[in-house]
Amino acid sequence: MSVLQQISPHVKNIKPLDYALLTKRANQIKEELRQGVKKPYKQLLDLTWGDSHRTGVKPLSFVRQVLAACLYPELLNSDKLPMDVKQRAKRLLGICGGGSIGSYTATAGIPEVLHRIAEFLTRRDCGAPSYPKNIFISPGCQWSLMNILKVLVNSEASPRIGVLTPVPCYPTTTQSIMGLGGVVVPYHLSEKQGWELQIEELHRALESAKGVCNPFALYVINPGNPSGNVQSRKSIEEVIKFASEKRLFLLADEIYQDLVYGEKSEFISYKRVLTEMGPPFSNTVELASFHSISKGFTGECGLRGGYVELVNLDPAVMKHIYKLFSKDICAPVLGQIALELMVNPPQPGDPSSPLYKMETQYIKASLTQNVKRLHDVVNSLPGFCCQPVQGGGFAFPRLNLPTPAIQKAKRAGMQPDTFYSIKLLEDAGVLVTPGCDYGQKEGTHHVRFGIMTSKDIMEEVLKRLTNFHTRFMKDFS
Repeated sequence: MSVLQQISPHVKNIKPLDYALLTKRANQIKEELRQGVKKPYKQLLDLTWGDSHRTGVKPLSFVRQVLAACLYPELLNSDKLPMDVKQRAKRLLGICGGGSIGSYTATAGIPEVLHRIAEFLTRRDCGAPSYPKNIFISPGCQWSLMNILKVLVNSEASPRIGVLTPVPCYPTTTQSIMGLGGVVVPYHLSEKQGWELQIEELHRALESAKGVCNPFALYVINPGNPSGNVQSRKSIEEVIKFASEKRLFLLADEIYQDLVYGEKSEFISYKRVLTEMGPPFSNTVELASFHSISKGFTGECGLRGGYVELVNLDPAVMKHIYKLFSKDICAPVLGQIALELMVNPPQPGDPSSPLYKMETQYIKASLTQNVKRLHDVVNSLPGFCCQPVQGGGFAFPRLNLPTPAIQKAKRAGMQPDTFYSIKLLEDAGVLVTPGCDYGQKEGTHHVRFGIMTSKDIMEEVLKRLTNFHTRFMKDFS
């Protein structure tokens, strides 16, 4: 029997992303530029990632200094590092096996790091208690989510297990659900209301699943990716009541919680709202919430560190989750240390505190300016409409393309927003992601722009976009 015959039909059913077509061409363009091929631009600008360091945002000094000292303890004898950096590195090395970050850790993570995460969560949620035994550290948010989905989605169940997911939605999640044999049950966020999550739409989605699957979980992203919406307390309360009424397991992706820009927007965690709602919700609704060092101010995507906190799960279920995390032995130790630094940053009075505060404030101010500039420029262009970006790392503007452009895209066998994205890449050297990869209402088209970049790069992107879009609309008018 061939390998192809062995592949699960669930994996075969996963739809390939149009982004793969764009990245293939982007790599060719990079090589052409390297070889001196003349183009209207000298550099390709990639706005598809939520990877701030890749796009010019500098790492936090405190984080890198502590990591450097942990990697090379000889630096502890140096006078070039602040005293609190050396003290933190020494303490963190002391909780590693053999005093080295090269050793394995406990399955769920280094116990002291789990305690720091629990303390952070308790502070963040205004005293709502958090317990280390309910937290698992992993090589990133998606890793944790995959393990929880493996528990929730039984590929042999009949009818199949369904997971309610937002539209638009980060595609890795929907691919994971499908790869495990689950059914994606889409619910549409309301674009006209700033990508708001509406309870009526959850009811519609649940009704649509009748006879198709057994909906078992509800996945939410707050702040939204790619929508940029930030849920209000009222919205979160409504979702929790809905999950309770319909007996759905809540999966809350909250990795962009540090990045909120809207003047009247505030990040409030699902855990906090659930706790403050009190019984029967606070002690019955099952919740898994996720966070990561990849996003926010830390931005350490390559170190691979994240965690999941579990609430109200049966101890028997927790045992199976422990087994799933155990098969990976442990998360990367550098990622675990970076998590400790994220949840336990320098405090006022520490030598590193002024620089840390300055760097984080600069990052937030830059991203806030990027959001405003992108929103203003995009909305000034004919055929573009961008809802206010309240938080997160992306904008998801809508494209109202001329009929000739849509027709040409169809003749080329492409989705219209993929056609637009490829033209933008070819003609202007700007790489974005087509909205069709994230899901969108029938007949609508979008593109996703990353905003986690330097101000200079964002200005160059907007300049190229304006020139390209004006020509594109004129050519196809």
